Amino acid sequence: MIRCSLGTAQVLGLKKVKVDALPTTAYLMIGEHCRFNCAFCAQARDSSARADLLSRVSWPAYEDAEVLGALDSRAERADQDGTREGAKVPGVFGVPLSLQGSGENTGASAVSGAAGAPLSLQGSGENTRASAVSGVAGSPLSSVLRRVCFQVVQDREALAEAKKWLGEVRKHSALPICVSAGPSSSEEVGELLRLGADHVSIALDAATAEVFARVKDGSWSARYELLRAAAQRYPGRIATHLIVGLGESEEDMVRRLAEMYQLGVTVALFAFTPVRGTRLESAGPPDIGQYRRVQAANYLLREHLADIAGFRFVGGRIEDFGMTRAELKDYLAGGEAFRTSGCEGCNRPYYNEVPGRELYNYPCPLTEAEKEGAWERLWQHP
Repeated sequence: MIRCSLGTAQVLGLKKVKVDALPTTAYLMIGEHCRFNCAFCAQARDSSARADLLSRVSWPAYEDAEVLGALDSRAERADQDGTREGAKVPGVFGVPLSLQGSGENTGASAVSGAAGAPLSLQGSGENTRASAVSGVAGSPLSSVLRRVCFQVVQDREALAEAKKWLGEVRKHSALPICVSAGPSSSEEVGELLRLGADHVSIALDAATAEVFARVKDGSWSARYELLRAAAQRYPGRIATHLIVGLGESEEDMVRRLAEMYQLGVTVALFAFTPVRGTRLESAGPPDIGQYRRVQAANYLLREHLADIAGFRFVGGRIEDFGMTRAELKDYLAGGEAFRTSGCEGCNRPYYNEVPGRELYNYPCPLTEAEKEGAWERLWQHP
C-alpha cells in the first residue's frame, strides 16, 4: 500500500474529488509515523494527528499496482477538456468547492480547518453546482502531471521502500522524480539519484539552529552539513524545505535563502500550518504580510534579481529590498513570486491553506486582483 495526496488520487482517477486547482505533481507518501518528533508534523513520533494527514492534506492509501497503473496511463496525458496545468476551476473565495469521495462527505476531506480540524466542503446552491467539477477513474479531467514527488518519513524501512519505488516508477513513467527523505550520507543521496531521482530534498525546515532545536528533532549540524556536502557533490540536484513562521525573523529566513541559492539548492518555501494533534496545534500561522515579504525576497534571490547585500533589515524585518519601489513592483508584477515554490512542476494545492482565507502559496497563475492584493500585503505589518 502507498498513500497519495487526495488531489493526486483525483488526477490519477483513483477517487472522485471536486477541487478548484489540480496538482501538477503526483505526491506519494511512504511510511507512517516518523522516528523523529518534530513539533509541527502530523507524522511525528508522538503526534496524535490522523495517520493519513501530512500538513492539512489527507493521503488515502491504495494498492501499489493501482497507483503504478494510473501513473503509467496518466503521467503524460493531456487533459481532453482543455484544462491546463495549474488551471483554476471557478470556486467560492478560491477554495475547493466540494471534497468528497465515493459518496462519503467527511472521510475524504483534502484540507483541514482551524488548527488542522478536518473540514468537509460540500457545494450547495446554484452557483456552487454550476462551477464544481469532478473527476473519477476514466474521466477526461486530468491535469498534465509534470513530476512525481515521494514524501518519505524519517525511518530506515521507509527509505528502503522508497528506493524500491523509484525503480518501479521509472518503469512506468518518464516523469522527473523528487525524493524528500532522510538519507544518512551523501553516498546515500547518490544512490537515490542513481536509482532515478532527479532531485533529493533534505529538509532543514527551520531557518536557524536555534529554531531547529525548539521545533525539530535530530541534529541541526548533521542535517545542515549533509545538505551542504550533497549540494557540492551533486550540483543542481539537491533541494530543501524551509518553513516560515516557526519563530525565526524575516532576516533569519532571507539570509538562509540567500545561502541556499549560493549553494545551488532548490528551495520549497512553506508557511507554518498548525495541525490538531501536534505539539504546535495551538500556535498561529505566520502573518500574511510577513510571508509575502519573504516570498518576494525568495523570488528576487532565486532569479538573481537582487543580492542579499542590498537588503536592509530593521528589527529583523525586511525594510528595503535593495531597489526602488517601482523596480520592485516591475519585478513582482507577474505574480510568480507568490506562487508555490520548489521543484519544477510542483504546485502543492492547499497544502498550507485554510479554506476561505487568502492563499499563502498560489497553485496556479494569479488573477489581477490577487496580484494587487499580494503587492499591498508587502507593506502591511501586524
